[in-house]
Amino acid sequence: MNQPLVFSLLGTAHALEARLEAALDRVGLSLAKVGVLSQLAESADPISLSELAERRACVRSNITQLIDRLEKDGLVRRRPDPADRRGVLAALTAAGKRAHAKGVDVLEREQAAIAGALGQGDTASLRAALEALAG
Repeated sequence: MNQPLVFSLLGTAHALEARLEAALDRVGLSLAKVGVLSQLAESADPISLSELAERRACVRSNITQLIDRLEKDGLVRRRPDPADRRGVLAALTAAGKRAHAKGVDVLEREQAAIAGALGQGDTASLRAALEALAG
């Protein structure tokens, strides 16, 4: 019996996510960490934890725990928010900038390997099919 298409897509997405997580784990990162590091790297100024949670579409407590881990790793530092005495801002450290660059490089290499497993035509067809499903 063939597996329904949706379950096949979900299984494939899970396998690809696991592959990316494993590649990032080798450099001490995760998709969640790279996501936060990317938000901070793209911003000229430190970002409030509330804004980070909004940008990452998750609850603030998850961002707080993630920032705790990133701060412990020396990749992020907290600063008081000068506009809100109760607020906290997060900023990348120099080590955070290097870790972000390493994470992006790992993700780019994995994406290239994944796309390379397909032919160029298959990659284009898959992209078109996924866009049609998401549309």
